[in-house]
Amino acid sequence: MDTREKVIQELDKRYNRLVGTSATNLCTHCGWCIESCHIFKATGNPEHSPVAKAEKVRRVLKRKHDWLSRLFPKWTGAKDLTESDLDEWIEAAFKNCTLCERCVINCPMGVETPQILATARGVLTAMGKSPEILNQLTDAAIAREENMEMMEGFFRKQIANLEKQVQERMNDSNARIPVSEEADILYVPLSGAHTMVPAALIFNAAKANWTMSLFEASNYGVFVADIPKAKKVVERVLKEAKKVKAKTLVVTECGHAYGVLKWEAPKWFGKQFDFEVKSLLEVMNDYIQEGKIVLDPSKNSEPVTYHDPCNIGRKGGIFEEPRNVIQASSKEYKEMTPSKVENFCCGGGSGMVACSEWTEDRLLYGTVKVEQIKKTNAKKVVTACDNCLHQIKELGEKNNLNISVSNVSEHLANALVFS
Repeated sequence: MDTREKVIQELDKRYNRLVGTSATNLCTHCGWCIESCHIFKATGNPEHSPVAKAEKVRRVLKRKHDWLSRLFPKWTGAKDLTESDLDEWIEAAFKNCTLCERCVINCPMGVETPQILATARGVLTAMGKSPEILNQLTDAAIAREENMEMMEGFFRKQIANLEKQVQERMNDSNARIPVSEEADILYVPLSGAHTMVPAALIFNAAKANWTMSLFEASNYGVFVADIPKAKKVVERVLKEAKKVKAKTLVVTECGHAYGVLKWEAPKWFGKQFDFEVKSLLEVMNDYIQEGKIVLDPSKNSEPVTYHDPCNIGRKGGIFEEPRNVIQASSKEYKEMTPSKVENFCCGGGSGMVACSEWTEDRLLYGTVKVEQIKKTNAKKVVTACDNCLHQIKELGEKNNLNISVSNVSEHLANALVFS
């Protein structure tokens, strides 16, 4: 089987009603999506517009799946696949699109451009052409479970050290970070103390019945659209949730991980789970509303703004909870404009932060976010996604914004009052 035949076969595997609708004649080329794209706004390059990026894939799909394109390809712009098309797809689907979906909500026809480009990502992965680092991170997550016997002891030692930090901050020798024990809440962090210590402070302050997962929440299999591997990454957590008899699985501040566990995993496994999936943002908001934690907003005295991560906000619908948490734990809050569903992507999503070969491009794509931050006059930017966190920190340093950056749980934990 030659390259062209294999690509067409991979495209056929991923062709569904949603891709088919967006890949035929739904796009009218009206141009409404163009100014909605942070990458086009940063570069001014027409090739970076959503319609241009989607068209690189759409014209190949149309050649086979649109009856008019099969008869009159020149009329509809359809074309047969060539080797050079795959190189264009790498640029369009990985380098020049963060799958943020801002173009979708600004499209009068609802064309799902990110779905088309995610399809291209899956094909490129199957052809061995997706960014190597994203595949390595996916494989590393799977290997963690396969080598858990060797890694668990080291992980527990790390957690024991973090537990001492929690006890010192709370002045409470009974404060704990339980790991993979039977509990009502299974908390799934990322690989970093900034997602572990603040959450532990909050859970202990609220006197929650909780335990921490042995696994991290991130799932790079989603970024390369390798669903079989993405399922393996998720399955580790699902098995652990069953083992600890969790009633609620709480996902740390990670947009794509929340979306995967909340929406995609039930579809992948064909069933609803025996536990509820919630974002840590929702849990923190609940604790504040229920009076389970005490806060001193004066501990966060600087003006603060919030960046809506695309996966948590636009795709996940979580807008008010982080704002409630930040406002309850801050002296002064400043809203970014535009925000919520219309917020601009930071430029680092869908794996871009991990791809060092595109660092210069990524920071350029963050130009729109830089201007948004400047207009708030805030001294601190809080967000709820690790990719956003790293991107905004780098943008701040590169553009001399003189800001601090943290996730929401760090910000809240700083305002906690311990009895």
